[in-house]
Amino acid sequence: MENRLREVLENKEMLEAILKTIDEGIHVVNKDGITIFYNHVAARLDGLKVEEVIGKHVIDVFPSLDQENSTLLKVIETGQPIINQNQQYTNKNGLKVTAINTTLPIYVQDKLIGAIEIAKDFTRIKELSERLVDLQAKYLSRNNKDDHLQQAKFHFEDIITQNQRVENLKKLAQKAAMSKSTILIEGETGTGKELFVQAIHNYSPRANDPFIAQNCAAMPASLLEGILFGTVKGSFTGAENRPGLFELANNGTLFLDEINSMPIELQAKLLRVLQDGLVRRIGDNVNRQVNVRIIVATNINPLIAVEKGLIRPDLYYRINVIHLHIPPFRERKEDISILTTYFIQTFNYSFQKKVIGVSEEVQKFFYMYDWPGNVRELKHAIEYAMNVMEGDTIQPNHLPIHLQELFHRRQYKNVGELEKSEIRSPWEYDNGLKELLEEIEKDWINRVLEEESGNIMQTAKRLKIPRQTLQYKLGKYF
Repeated sequence: MENRLREVLENKEMLEAILKTIDEGIHVVNKDGITIFYNHVAARLDGLKVEEVIGKHVIDVFPSLDQENSTLLKVIETGQPIINQNQQYTNKNGLKVTAINTTLPIYVQDKLIGAIEIAKDFTRIKELSERLVDLQAKYLSRNNKDDHLQQAKFHFEDIITQNQRVENLKKLAQKAAMSKSTILIEGETGTGKELFVQAIHNYSPRANDPFIAQNCAAMPASLLEGILFGTVKGSFTGAENRPGLFELANNGTLFLDEINSMPIELQAKLLRVLQDGLVRRIGDNVNRQVNVRIIVATNINPLIAVEKGLIRPDLYYRINVIHLHIPPFRERKEDISILTTYFIQTFNYSFQKKVIGVSEEVQKFFYMYDWPGNVRELKHAIEYAMNVMEGDTIQPNHLPIHLQELFHRRQYKNVGELEKSEIRSPWEYDNGLKELLEEIEKDWINRVLEEESGNIMQTAKRLKIPRQTLQYKLGKYF
């Protein structure tokens, strides 16, 4: 009996030690609603001290809650889990907290003994997002059409290119701007998707009406739904009457970036808005008619997103009316020179400098580099250089550190400049082509792995092979 008691105590201490290390708020209550465990993360999120909560009833510590709106008490009452629910409450000191909670019943031998809640704090995110919506509403209510207040500031003449594909894309986008059809823009991060979106809005008949952009990957589903569709007071604890972005963008353009990150359940609501133009706020029974031009964007192939279950097939066919595919920067290298000059001129004005260009070495490097961050990466490289440089010409040592390191690596030398010792004749391999190819493959894997500091995921991405394939080859060669 004594050994069994010691084992129970040791297990309890081990469990508490584990729970204390978790980087999420953990709150455990017994079947009477009394807190028996409360970690420091939860205390920080709730603006309290651990000792203020342990041994107290939930409602005594959070007086804004009751049996109906406390997820912990509700789970104890029903015995059913509550997954990822938005909860707003006020602690005993008056601090308002917004969290996304997953609350689970605790059973021992089929008997309910309490509940555990895992909380993620979204108080600050919610405050900022609601402030943004309120500011947009105030701005739009002023009905001020001054040019300097327009939210879409880019036009088609701001899309600088010598690439024929991009020129053709601009012409297609100009035609699309005059219609009411939904537009799907596909392009890697940093290719300039929002540049096209803003240009389309400013070229369209809606140019003097609202333009609002929302990144669907920027916040959790429970907050994104309220931001997009609006809320009514009482729909959940702390909810107020607030229009969503669809209403705020009425008669204008709403840009939804990274649509592939929008939760599937919200995609169903978006589909209904696209089909009938009706928006219903969370908790409301009234439909509101909106007239909004929807433009969506994805940073991955939309068909792949459909295959992976990231985009509903019916939504894809509804948004893919006009499809614009912006090519990655590595496929339009004729734009390197003109964009380098443009960015230098832009930052000369901002930084009050007189930089005339880049050195020949830097220019050659720019053409050899693949620019995984696309045009945005080039812009940031120029901006960095002009912050740290002296003189009037950007040199290799002025580039960001990761580009300096790549500049000095032999993979960016021209093949004709390689030392003869680096190139081995196929006739040196007694076993033939297979062994030669394996040695080349091994060498390239090793080089990229070093450049990525051993990061398997990034190395696989650079080599354009699946992570599992890379791990197999590492096991084979190393």
